[in-house]
Amino acid sequence: MAATFDVIVVGVGGMGSAACYELARRGLRVLGLEQFELVHSRGSSHGQTRIIRTAYAEGPEYVPLVQRAFEKWYDLEQFTGRHLLTECACLNVGPPDSEHVRGVRRSVQQHRLTAEELSGSAINRRFPAFRFPADWQGVLEQAAGFLFVEECVRAQIHAAVAWGAEIHAHEPVQRWHVLGSGVEVTTERGTYQAAQLVVTAGAWATRLLADLGVPLRVMRQVLLWFDVRSQAAQFRRDRFPIFLADVADGPYYGLPAIDRCGIKVARHYNAPEWDSPDQVDWTTTADDERPIRQFLDRFLPGVGPQTQAQVCMYTLTPDRHFVIDQHPAYPPVWVACGFSGHGFKFAPMVGEILAEGVAQGRFSSDMRFFSVRRFA
Repeated sequence: MAATFDVIVVGVGGMGSAACYELARRGLRVLGLEQFELVHSRGSSHGQTRIIRTAYAEGPEYVPLVQRAFEKWYDLEQFTGRHLLTECACLNVGPPDSEHVRGVRRSVQQHRLTAEELSGSAINRRFPAFRFPADWQGVLEQAAGFLFVEECVRAQIHAAVAWGAEIHAHEPVQRWHVLGSGVEVTTERGTYQAAQLVVTAGAWATRLLADLGVPLRVMRQVLLWFDVRSQAAQFRRDRFPIFLADVADGPYYGLPAIDRCGIKVARHYNAPEWDSPDQVDWTTTADDERPIRQFLDRFLPGVGPQTQAQVCMYTLTPDRHFVIDQHPAYPPVWVACGFSGHGFKFAPMVGEILAEGVAQGRFSSDMRFFSVRRFA
């Protein structure tokens, strides 16, 4: 006989671990299924740190969600006793026609956020490590920081288990289907049944949600760290901000040095898109460093050699906005996918939304912005 649960969560990364926690906290019998080890480096929820920022260039619609996410991360810190979020200023910078900087300003204006306008020359004076053109424009906000990504996932799993969730590692899902008013999930180890299913499978949503009607794509992204010990004080988080720089072949982003590996820098987007995570090459080469080194030589000339590299994946929707919805064809199935390289910061809020949907049979807030149906 198949084991029975109230809800099964497929994929226990950033979003799935949050969903397991929020569902279990509501008293539901939860099974989380993860194909790799828990807190692994073969998906999207790894790489030491992730940025969290409030003046959201991707759209003012995200600002209340980020604000709620801050609260949820602090709640999780309190519940687990783990340090997850470090506050740090965030600099958004680009040439006078920067689309990214315009997007930040829209969010600042619409939500009356606190932010400081700086010219390129003022940025260079404030943060001497930078060498931006004098006529560039920047927006500096303090309501930002970085999340210790692996520790965040561990904390959410720990919290889920503390509330009674059952989490299985190394158990890939082979298929799922609706069975009567519930669902049945088959893995390499066995078959499970539940009243409802939540699919938070990252890039593997291209396979598990192939009939969803969302043209998901997968992008390989490389994270690099660089030695700054020769001028370490300039790159401390109290003196060096998180930055997002809108340049011609970018954008690029970076975080201050928090250990001996140095500063973390990566290029956002601008890489080939694939149909499946199976096409992603997990090795790094000198070609991965070349564009980032050119960016550093131009705008951060004091940065030393590369110290570390990792590969991660973005799962992209055509409009680069998320999908958080009830499956249009299968009401017992809830989906969260296509976080397009800027989703991790929202994980506890996404878990909360999914849990409310499962528990109530509907979302308690207007979720049309993230609807599957926008791609119909």
